[in-house]
Amino acid sequence: MAKTPKLSASEKEGLIRAGYESMVLEGAGGISASPIWSKVARQGTDNRILVIVELSGGNDGLNTVIPYGDDAYYRARPHLGIRKNHLLTLDDRFGVQKTMTGFERLFKDGQMAIAHGVGYDQPSFSHFSSMAFWQTGAPNSGEAHGWLGRLADTLDPLGHNANFLVNIDDHQSLAVRAANHVPLVFDDPDKFTRRIYHAEGPAVAALDAKGPSDSNDSLDFLFDIAASASRSERLVREAWKAYETPVDYGLVSWGLAKVAALIAADFPTQVYYVPYRNNAFDTHVYQADLHARLWSYTSDHIAAFLRDVARLGRAEDVVLMAFSEFGRRVAENTSLGTDHGTAGPAFIIGAPVVGGHYGQHPSLTDLEAGNLKFTTDFRQIYATLIKGWMGQDKVSQVLKDDFSPLPVFTHAA
Repeated sequence: MAKTPKLSASEKEGLIRAGYESMVLEGAGGISASPIWSKVARQGTDNRILVIVELSGGNDGLNTVIPYGDDAYYRARPHLGIRKNHLLTLDDRFGVQKTMTGFERLFKDGQMAIAHGVGYDQPSFSHFSSMAFWQTGAPNSGEAHGWLGRLADTLDPLGHNANFLVNIDDHQSLAVRAANHVPLVFDDPDKFTRRIYHAEGPAVAALDAKGPSDSNDSLDFLFDIAASASRSERLVREAWKAYETPVDYGLVSWGLAKVAALIAADFPTQVYYVPYRNNAFDTHVYQADLHARLWSYTSDHIAAFLRDVARLGRAEDVVLMAFSEFGRRVAENTSLGTDHGTAGPAFIIGAPVVGGHYGQHPSLTDLEAGNLKFTTDFRQIYATLIKGWMGQDKVSQVLKDDFSPLPVFTHAA
């Protein structure tokens, strides 16, 4: 039998997507794992890690970063407005919930940049649509790939970097969907394994153990991919099993400890996407206590993660950005909650960050149908992370347009 011709890089990538991209992994919501290849380093930024935190449900920004210095806030929220003696002051204009001690400390230590009035033109009040706009970075476009997926494709067009994207969730987010990268998606590391029938076990084990042959390069390639996929899931489980930390991640540990475990294991991932799930921040009714609790869990967990990466000696390598798909209306509703709105704050956090306030806080009286007018396009936040942190100059290629970064970082990429 004639020897099969060697496959080109593009043919191999196509073969992967035709075959192993459909491999189902338990604990990953039916999403496939990318195989582990040799890492292709990018000079200058190859040690940098970007962690994106999604606060699903539409967080009430006005009761998160509280403009206590503005009387209009209390006029609009006679019951929900948080008085100065019941908040933690950041400065003479803004404060945070008393439950947000982690964020207060990060801000006062100069490690938190608060971007005010973040939103976009012609806003959607639909959770699904607005989140899709944030995840693609291309509102009202029908874009098929996520902004982080396009970032990965721009930094590594052939998809050679091992597990560049990791999504901690039970299904794959649109944000990490890429043309040339297959994100590693898992929820419970202990259950992160291929879902196969018992009778298939010996055959799969044989594929994983198959060594190179002298007769068929195509089969050799497939056997190598099978073994790499098996290693990928195994390494995640081993990293989680080996991970030990004295850091308390708070009452609700919703995902960042898994990121820390992979960082501790020197995983090659540079972009992590971690949601606080289940529309938790959709606070239409009796918001006060629920919102305070949510931010206790969120603030404690994020602050703990930053302490943990510092303990691991990676503080200068990690930046986290937290966002929600939209804010809430300025006025409280009759159910002592808040309804879907427009602009809100976003947070860029980490040791490399120049902390402080960025952008103009929206007026609480000059409104549009009762909603804040956004002052910072959310893609400016993305441009800041793409260029200022990840060192990629092709912002317009990733975001489909050009946006100016905010001066958030202590050193250039």
